[in-house]
Amino acid sequence: MRTHALPADDLIALLGPLLAAEAVAETSGSGAEPGDLEQAVWLRLLERLRRAGPPADPPLWLRRAIRAEARRIRRTARRETALTCEPADAGRHDPERLALVAAHRRALRDAVRRLPGRCPGLLAALLSPHDPTYREIARELGISQGSLGPERSRCLGCLRRLLAAEVAAG
Repeated sequence: MRTHALPADDLIALLGPLLAAEAVAETSGSGAEPGDLEQAVWLRLLERLRRAGPPADPPLWLRRAIRAEARRIRRTARRETALTCEPADAGRHDPERLALVAAHRRALRDAVRRLPGRCPGLLAALLSPHDPTYREIARELGISQGSLGPERSRCLGCLRRLLAAEVAAG
């Protein structure tokens, strides 16, 4: 169906049912929400109308836009899932995992103790299980609260370099 220079209201009325049906079909089984896909495609259409006017074949343009947005949503979902694919309590009581976590903590604490200047005290305070506030840490270390952020950044940079050198040497 070719339409030329349809007013925006007519275009929306023409494409609305098709968009709703295609969005449901594209998101079926993916965990994505059809409404999110519809909204993304409507935004693309508005951008298109403002930039280049209405498409020559609106239904064809719509189907292509839906598929492109669905692919984008699936890629985003895969990246987010990859970061959170393990349940929070998975392996919590696994002896091997507990031993590895304990070894990593010991290695981190050992590396922190080898840092120069005030870094060991600052990072130990930040890693404290008591979770002190910046005000409490500043008072404990005798430095201004405003200098904690820059000092923390410098200390973390030193720690990164130290650990990177150990990993490379190991």
